Amino acid sequence: MAAVLAVGERALLSHRSGAWLWGLTNRWTNPVEVTAVSPRRVRLAIRIHSAEALIEDDRASHEGVPVTALPRTLLDFAASDPFYLPRALDNAHRLGLLNIVAVDSMLIRSKGFRGVARLRAALEDFRTPAFTRSGVERRFRRLIREAGLPEPVTNLFIAGYELDMFWPRERFAVELDTYDYHGDPRSFELDRVRQEDLKLAGIEMVRITGIRLIREPQTVMRRLQRLLAQRRDQLHRTHR
Repeated sequence: MAAVLAVGERALLSHRSGAWLWGLTNRWTNPVEVTAVSPRRVRLAIRIHSAEALIEDDRASHEGVPVTALPRTLLDFAASDPFYLPRALDNAHRLGLLNIVAVDSMLIRSKGFRGVARLRAALEDFRTPAFTRSGVERRFRRLIREAGLPEPVTNLFIAGYELDMFWPRERFAVELDTYDYHGDPRSFELDRVRQEDLKLAGIEMVRITGIRLIREPQTVMRRLQRLLAQRRDQLHRTHR
């Protein structure tokens, strides 16, 4: 706050310092970074950035400190600290602060700015493709057949839970995840209890996201084949 006040009217904490204030990074670096339109003469402990391109949507306040709004903070962070950008996005998502629509809107009007391409590319991991849950299941079954893997039993109730895909011989299950079904805190906690209950019932389970089925289907199938073989070996050794 002292740095913002020292720089002048309508100044904002920004870049690495703004990312730290939002909780996107725990790395505090000096000098303090501030964005301002008409900065006063200040000490060397403050780095000043131009605010000419800022609009009102780029302004926010967090913990009482004027700061660049989260989308703008992410863009400035992408330009100044790209190595840590994926972790910053992870933290924004975990804190419930990541609004991809707002970030996209900001990127559209920021063409030509440093960091735009980096931020747009890093955001791809957080976009949910337009698929339905039934569509994910159909895609998964088709990939299973194409890979020559044994067909699972679908939507079977075991130990009080409905399993998306289950291989009885291996006592192995796959849960197909999408953010729509597993993206809120309550679901996050319940999913962990569910996995523990199934483990106690002698069932191994892994989660496969719809995004992975679209982006790396062959890798998913190869890993699933290995997991099934590993599970068969494990059960064989147990029952010897």
